[in-house]
Amino acid sequence: MTYTNIFRIIIVVAIIISVNACSYSFTGASVPSHLKTIAIPLVKDRSGSGEPDMANEFTNELIQKFLDDNNLDVTDKRTADALLECSVSSLQDKLETVSGSGETATQRRLTINVKVLYKDLVKKNTILDKNFSNYVTYSTSGDTFQARKDAIQEVIELITEDILLGVVSNW
Repeated sequence: MTYTNIFRIIIVVAIIISVNACSYSFTGASVPSHLKTIAIPLVKDRSGSGEPDMANEFTNELIQKFLDDNNLDVTDKRTADALLECSVSSLQDKLETVSGSGETATQRRLTINVKVLYKDLVKKNTILDKNFSNYVTYSTSGDTFQARKDAIQEVIELITEDILLGVVSNW
């Protein structure tokens, strides 16, 4: 075996070790051991935005995130150990980029803010009381209505991921 081959083997082993050492998971990170189930009632839309399906889409996405995560079983409020209440406090859609001599809007920034309350129903205390916010920028060229709708869905996905991490890792 040559020094070159030994060096290559050492490099490969070092890479494998460093990749494994850097990987981590939030699974079970900070969920109190006595909490096994969570209720996620319909998200309240207090934004005044008039988006007809936002509350349902937000609720469905949030429930799916918890189902996929598998730390807490999603159930109804009567049998739940924990409760996750969310309300959309605002949806802002503002001009982001203007271009051209006609000063045409080419991009908009859509921001959603959500108030989250995570309660331990067993010990009757609040674990998390926090505001979450996220945004995406979308293009106004083409079908602006569809682009805005897609932007809302994308922001919902981002915020529900943040909420899940906040609950299971207690950030």
